[in-house]
Amino acid sequence: MTNILIVGHGAREHAIGEALVRGGAELYAFMSFKNAGLDELSKNRIRIHSETDFKAIISFCKEKNIDFVVIGPEKPLCVGIVDAIESSGFPCVGPKIEAAQIEGSKIFMRNLMEKFKIKSNVKSKSFKSMEGVEEYIDKMGEVNLVVKPDGLTGGKGVKVFGDHLFSKEDMVNYCTELIDQKRQFILEEKIEGEEFTLQTFVDGENVVSTPLVQDHKRAYEGDKGPNTGGMGSYSMANHLMPFITQEDVEDALEDMKNIVAAIKAETGVKYKGFLYGQFMKTKNGIKLIEFNARLGDPEAMNILPILKTNFVDICKGIINENLASSIEFQKKATVCKYLAPEGYPKSPKKDQLVEIDTKKLKDIGARYYYASVYKKDGQVYTTTSRAMGVLGVADSLKKAEEIAEKGVGCIHGNLFHRKDVGTQSLLKKRIDHMESILSK
Repeated sequence: MTNILIVGHGAREHAIGEALVRGGAELYAFMSFKNAGLDELSKNRIRIHSETDFKAIISFCKEKNIDFVVIGPEKPLCVGIVDAIESSGFPCVGPKIEAAQIEGSKIFMRNLMEKFKIKSNVKSKSFKSMEGVEEYIDKMGEVNLVVKPDGLTGGKGVKVFGDHLFSKEDMVNYCTELIDQKRQFILEEKIEGEEFTLQTFVDGENVVSTPLVQDHKRAYEGDKGPNTGGMGSYSMANHLMPFITQEDVEDALEDMKNIVAAIKAETGVKYKGFLYGQFMKTKNGIKLIEFNARLGDPEAMNILPILKTNFVDICKGIINENLASSIEFQKKATVCKYLAPEGYPKSPKKDQLVEIDTKKLKDIGARYYYASVYKKDGQVYTTTSRAMGVLGVADSLKKAEEIAEKGVGCIHGNLFHRKDVGTQSLLKKRIDHMESILSK
């Protein structure tokens, strides 16, 4: 039996924990607040404490005779959790601090892509003061730009012209605001197309892909409202997207292999762990929006439940640098819908009771993953973040969406979700959008 510790407290970690237990792990969990799903999976062998208190995590590893550690969220990775834990003799699934900067610093990422001539790169320029900002905006045209703060933003700091900024003045004001907060930022070429997520397992050299997923960042139906951490996602039974070809995937995967090699060449550190590429298909080919140093949330919930290969073995392959070249997934479609507290993401209502009919959920065949909720006196309550992910898995997208939607109906409280995630109508909108771009 392998004693495995998972660090993190969200729905992504709940899905990772489920896959580890399915692979035969004796699970332990270390989290900043109690995830009821992880608590159950680890048979209450948990510690509630800061996920960046490395001494406490190492002490827990020693106490519980942990064989290896899986890191879920980006924040601990970007401040060196893997370096700290591995220096105490416990192997980790996750990149070391230098390698994790591929997510921790957008400036580092774009500079690296430029230096190593990664094909999917886009034009960009970084700034640490307002000097030259207006000139660059004038040169590129504000309609062609996106403002991205450097560092971690939880999916909420990026502002796009036409969606969040509507004039040059808006753009300059946002840049000034970032400088006032002592934050560097990047002005990046705005690209048009359809996004897709390619998540991979990496052992330092080998990069093995998983089924494509498409996330929905906007809070409200019809892709309206502010950006969020992700309101839901879907994947298709053939592991592609109707608007993404196998050749597109190979182009994206090639760039991910090249970035892994570039990280090693630049930092001297091998990238080991999960690597997530957020790409966009445009009329000029595949373009990279961002790299993440971990699995996606919600996208982990689309791929791990349909994983056929033993996940514990995959983790061991990452650690031992002998990852199997082919990893199998069921030919199933998945739809994940996130329930969030009313008012999310701007003014979410917290401490609201959530009632879950677990028997009915099971009867429907829906799976559920706890995100940011807490339990008190046996009752579940909301925090200010996304509450739960509900997953449908089936032979077709239509059926998976129906299961997810019925599953959402088993959860009651002051919550909302995007009913359109995974629907045929939204998929058609995506297909039509891609066709119109390619025909320009």
